[in-house]
Amino acid sequence: MTGTSSPPVVEAVEAAAYTVPTDAPESDGTLQWGSTTLVVVTARAAGSTGLGWTYAGPSAVGVVGGHLADVVRGSDATTPVASWAAMHAAVRNLGRPGLVAEAISAVDVALWDLAARLAGLPLSVAVGAVHDAVPIYGSGGFTSYDDRTLADQLAGWTADGIPRVKIKVGREPDRDAHRIEVARAAIGDGVELFVDANGAYSRKQALAWADRFAAAGVRWLEEPVSSDDLAGLRLLRDRGPAGMDIAAGEYGYDLPYFHRMLQEEAVDCLQADVTRCGGISALLRVAALCDARSLDLSLHCAPQLSAQVGTAVWHRRHLEYFHDHVRLEGMAFDGVLSPEPPGVLRPDRSRPGSGLELRTADLARHRVA
Repeated sequence: MTGTSSPPVVEAVEAAAYTVPTDAPESDGTLQWGSTTLVVVTARAAGSTGLGWTYAGPSAVGVVGGHLADVVRGSDATTPVASWAAMHAAVRNLGRPGLVAEAISAVDVALWDLAARLAGLPLSVAVGAVHDAVPIYGSGGFTSYDDRTLADQLAGWTADGIPRVKIKVGREPDRDAHRIEVARAAIGDGVELFVDANGAYSRKQALAWADRFAAAGVRWLEEPVSSDDLAGLRLLRDRGPAGMDIAAGEYGYDLPYFHRMLQEEAVDCLQADVTRCGGISALLRVAALCDARSLDLSLHCAPQLSAQVGTAVWHRRHLEYFHDHVRLEGMAFDGVLSPEPPGVLRPDRSRPGSGLELRTADLARHRVA
């Protein structure tokens, strides 16, 4: 008989947080901000390092170091889903949704990247790609922007060949019609225009605005009401204009959340964020819920990561090429993907894992934890 070698084990899991100022003040329908915090997790085994991240508060570093690292250390580095399940069990008393789910997401992504690098596979192939690229939409259009800044940003995306763009609405409803006019003038009639209210409208407000948006050619209305208001979302889905999709789901932190949203038929297209929902292991399960209903899934933000896992989503619609994350990921990593015709991100299958390397020295001045 011949013996079998033992699998490589996870030797270390470490986290760090970096807070980077935005390039201008930003706001949407319900929030204002001036910086973005990137929490990076690295996992090491057998001479390889996996890279994961989330967009969360610096406190996520403490969750990783104080609760998750010990769970993962010593585990089989080739079975990230087993570690994902173990992390879920370990945080029972912490309160999993929110910050803890974001920390789990970053560790899970790092473990998937590590397993792919150990196997010599690109991450998109390791997670089960059924597509070679993922369509994108340019996202920003903050309510804090003046007309010129808004128009220039949207026109920049269209010049890059991105055929769909999104702006924020709802902070000052009296300005929304004008901002839609500015956006349409900047992109022309051949580019899709999306809007995102971030839950700023009441139900009746949202119904009225849906008609006005539809008249301007808008076909995507995201979070017209709070994503916790499933009945309100269902109302908009049922009574909104024909051809307009109601979307929500970016604040989902566990599978039951997505199950409830789908069970209530609250959206035409579900959204999920791989850096919030529990990582790649969770995102693939969310995708399966959509597959069972022949419903599309759109990936929220974190474009360099969403592009990888999005290739494995059968009923994938697109991913959000979000201004803040595009800028920050370009600063944080070497090897980032750029848009290609006809407005897609295409993972590089010539490199193992995500193909990204952390620019630690460049980020050092922004480190906060």
